Amino acid sequence: MIKKTPNPVDKHVGSRVRMRRVLIGMSQEKLGEALGITFQQIQKYEKGTNRIGASRMQQIATVMGVPVSYFFDDAPGSESRSEGFGESQGSDYVVDFLTTTEGLQLNKSFVRIQDAKVRRKIVDLVAALADQELKSA
Repeated sequence: MIKKTPNPVDKHVGSRVRMRRVLIGMSQEKLGEALGITFQQIQKYEKGTNRIGASRMQQIATVMGVPVSYFFDDAPGSESRSEGFGESQGSDYVVDFLTTTEGLQLNKSFVRIQDAKVRRKIVDLVAALADQELKSA
């Protein structure tokens, strides 16, 4: 039996659905209920194993309060990826990080810090810690 691998765009869209769902604090079950489908179907969408149809994509965007285009930002093969800076090519790691518990906690806490100088110092601290870890490896 041939194992079918998900299309990169389907995986990207699914990861964006997951990221948005986690950022707004919605469970797979709640999203499924809002769409009239099971949480297992949400899991398949988020992994990219099942492709999301156009009408379902519109429903998801409405429930999550974003335009449909949100799910395609930086998608593989999109013009914004091929132009300019090389870092956007590897932006999947950012999405992966933001959907972890630590990434979500860090992001939510960081954006609540009002003082720009304090935020800058935190970024500098994290960069210094990461550099130190690289040197000791």
